[in-house]
Order: sequence, then C-alpha cells, then structure tokens
Amino acid sequence: MKLNLAQWGNSLHSGEKTYPIVARRRRWLTISTIAILACLSVLVFKHLNFGVEFTGGAVYQVSGLTNATSAPAEKVISDLAPDQELRAPELGTNSVRVRIGVVDVETSRLIESGLATAYDVSADKVSSSQIGPTWGAEVGKKAVQGLVIFLILVGLVMTVYFRAWRMAVAGLVALFHDLIFTVGIYALVGFEVTPASVIGFLTILGYSLYDTVVVFDKVRENTANVTAQHRYTYDELANLGLNQTLVRSINTSVVALLPVTAILFIGSLLLGAGTLKDIALALFVGMAVGTYSSIFVATPLEVMLRDREERISKHTSEVLALRETGQTDVQVYADGAVRVGAVNPGTHRGTKAQPKRKGRK
Repeated sequence: MKLNLAQWGNSLHSGEKTYPIVARRRRWLTISTIAILACLSVLVFKHLNFGVEFTGGAVYQVSGLTNATSAPAEKVISDLAPDQELRAPELGTNSVRVRIGVVDVETSRLIESGLATAYDVSADKVSSSQIGPTWGAEVGKKAVQGLVIFLILVGLVMTVYFRAWRMAVAGLVALFHDLIFTVGIYALVGFEVTPASVIGFLTILGYSLYDTVVVFDKVRENTANVTAQHRYTYDELANLGLNQTLVRSINTSVVALLPVTAILFIGSLLLGAGTLKDIALALFVGMAVGTYSSIFVATPLEVMLRDREERISKHTSEVLALRETGQTDVQVYADGAVRVGAVNPGTHRGTKAQPKRKGRK
C-alpha cells in the first residue's frame, strides 16, 4: 500500500485519524525519565570537557602539515612544561591543536618555537592563545546567568500568553529535558564546551520552545470551551491538537536538521573543520530531542497537570459516564484513540447532559 503523505497529514489535521499520544503519556514520560537519569549519570561520572574559555589555559595550533601526528607536540610539552597536563590533542587533516594550563609568557614563546622546530614548519604556522583563569570563570558565570534569565523570562511569557501556569511549567520541563539530554551527549562524546557550544545550547532552547508553543497554541484553541460540551474530554481534545501539529513539527525538524547534519558530518568530521563541531553537535542533538519533547513530553505533562484540576476532572467523569449510557456517538478505538471527525472542538458544543424532566400527572 502506497503511503500518501499529503493524505496522511490532512487526515491528522481534520481529526479523521489520531494517534493516542496523550493516552500513553506514562510510557513517553517514563522513557524520558530514564534517558535523563542516564545523562545525569554520564555527567556525574565523566564530567564535561570545558574549553580554555571557561577554565583558562593556553592553546597552540600548528598548521600546514602534510602528516598531522600528536607525538612531536607531546614531546615538546613534556620537555618545556612538564608540570602541565596535556589535554588530548586534536588532529585535523593538516593541523594539530594542543591545550594545556596557564603558563607564563616566556614558557609560551619557548613552546611556540619548539613546536615549529618539532614539526619543521615556519614560525608563522604556529599560533597560540592564552586565557587567564579569572576571565574564564567570569565567562562561565555570565553563561549561567544568561541561561537563568532566559528560563525566567520564558516562564513569565508563557504564563501570560497562555494564561495558564501549567503550560509554562510543562514547557520549562521540556526545555530542561532538552538541555540535560544535549549536555549529557556532550559529556559522553568528550567534545569541548566552548562559547560556541553555549550559543548552540541557547539556540536549541529557543527552537524547542518555538515548537512547544505552536503545539500548546493548538491545544488551547481546541480546549477553549471544553466544559461547554460533553462529547470529548480535555485529554482527547489536547491529543487532537497534538496530532494536528504533528506533521508540521516533523517537517520543520527535518528541514532544520538537514543543514546542521551537513555541518556536523561533512564539514566537521569529513573535512576536518573542528571549529564547527562544537555548535553543530549541540544543534543536531538539541533539535532532534526538542522535537521529541514538544510532542511526547510537553503536552502529555501539561495534560497530567490539567487533569488534577477539579473542573477538568469533574468534566472528564461526566463525559465518560455519558458514554457508558450510550448518550454520545463518540467511538473509542482499540488503540485508545478517539476519532473526532471534521469538527471544530473550540466551538462545537456537542452533546450536553440534559436535566431529567418530570413526568406529567
């Protein structure tokens, strides 16, 4: 059977076909919890590999090589700065990059000339940069401050826009989910955390938030008059909104991931453009996880919080009771999905519970 993507997307948007994502929310939230715990374990036992921009230190790069090996650099550092710990050298197609701790100016000059001699290149092929530990600590402090301010503003804006703190909480949890997962992957692969990485982290938070807000906006539209009708529960109308934006979320993510994939796998890994891999990895992992969280974390969590509200809980009980007595024509399928057909849940009042009339005497 040939898959017609356009027809599939139209059936999802019209409500003729739905996937019970919200109904199976415990499954998705359990998967996310396990993944987050795994990432936290990686952070505890392996730690992040912070760059010199945050820890301070000296970086030396030798370019113009025909055969990039790390042995000469290791020998030079061990002879001229034996008290310094040499980080794992980064090898490009025609360059070598090494990083050590903070050294004085005279030692730094000796290392530069030693690297030029060891690799048999001219002095202009050796570049160096050195950052003090105080400046590095200040950069890390500012990065954390920027992240905290960003999250506070996001919570306030979402609360005001949606007029519902539950959506703000669910959105922030999804953001933390994306951030922890991306940072855990960073620690696992051992990439350096540089200012470019921080830019990537903030970018994926914005991307994830954008996708989540689009889904929440549709959920709010569908559930605006949820208690004015007695055909569908809040969970079902929220799930409808999620399905209606599903194709859009997937398409947006695929289009956004294509150039990032080219940067990460072609530009960085194949062509050796090491300066791109920091931000490319953050964007690649973050965008993919951000799409997952907007579908399988944010909305299911918002529904769980909303179900605790007395008004919603009471309405859900009334709808289910009417179905038991056969007073509604809603059909619940074996997979737990509810097909709503071509209706506008935000305005359709459906079948309401009617008061019992007294019989005539």
